[in-house]
Amino acid sequence: MPQLIGFVLLVLVVFLIVGIVTGNLFYVVKQQHAVIIERLGKFHRIVGAGFHAKIPFVDRKAATVSLRTMKNGFNIDVKTQDNVTIGLEVSAQYHVSYERGGSPQDSGVWRSYYMLQQPVAQMRDFITDALRSSIPVYTLDEVFAKKDDIARDVNDTVSEQMAAYGFTLVSTLITKIALPAEVEDSMNQINAAQRTKAAAQDLAEADRIRRVTEAVAEAEAMEKAGEGIANQRKAIAAGISESLATIQETGVTAAEANQLFMFTQWTEMMSEFAKAGKASTVVLPSDFTGTASMFEQMLAAGSAGRDAGASPTAPRQ
Repeated sequence: MPQLIGFVLLVLVVFLIVGIVTGNLFYVVKQQHAVIIERLGKFHRIVGAGFHAKIPFVDRKAATVSLRTMKNGFNIDVKTQDNVTIGLEVSAQYHVSYERGGSPQDSGVWRSYYMLQQPVAQMRDFITDALRSSIPVYTLDEVFAKKDDIARDVNDTVSEQMAAYGFTLVSTLITKIALPAEVEDSMNQINAAQRTKAAAQDLAEADRIRRVTEAVAEAEAMEKAGEGIANQRKAIAAGISESLATIQETGVTAAEANQLFMFTQWTEMMSEFAKAGKASTVVLPSDFTGTASMFEQMLAAGSAGRDAGASPTAPRQ
């Protein structure tokens, strides 16, 4: 019996030494990681971050599962409702579920390792299938306008499918929509035509506003000019009236004063005419002494005009 106990102790010591030397006895699990331990090929337990020990050659680390959020991107081709084939660049963020469940088999770590051989490829297939089912109900313009809504619906659908395999789909993003070259050129031409049309309308509206503004300004200017002319004429009339009144104070009759005023205007007109500097022909009397009696001639002409406008002479007896 003591020999048997000694043999067992020897075996244990050998196991410990071999385990320490080969590194099969103690191990460390990093933060945000979990290790699945199998004993003799069968699931035994799940250990978290920290320092741990296992039985050498009996227990083994079957897998180290990362609990960090990961990203996977891929491209797919889909067809819209208006028969335009577009390329989508999709980015998916996911991680192993943090749920522990009532038993190890219900935890996200256990299901992510034992239930699905290629979880990332399967998730990609789920997302591709969901997009190819949802995109055909939208037109090309609606895909651009509702890109985030489509991605959100796809994420909700695929999340339920991946949850059964121990994965949580954080978000699904459509990062780029690629169009065929001819479709992109057509859309650019349409946008350019719309912008040209809008620019032409803006220019026409600006020209209309300019014309209306100029017309209003011209009308206001003509109104002010008319007021100025009227005021000028009032001032001239007031000046003439004042001048006639001054002349009459000297003893000249009203008719003589009017004739004098007319003669003064005539001489001023001739002076301005001479200052104009234009080539003109002016006929003047050969005898300049005759101009001295011009005032008397104008008075006589005015008197004759008044006599002609008087009442007819009474018949002779």
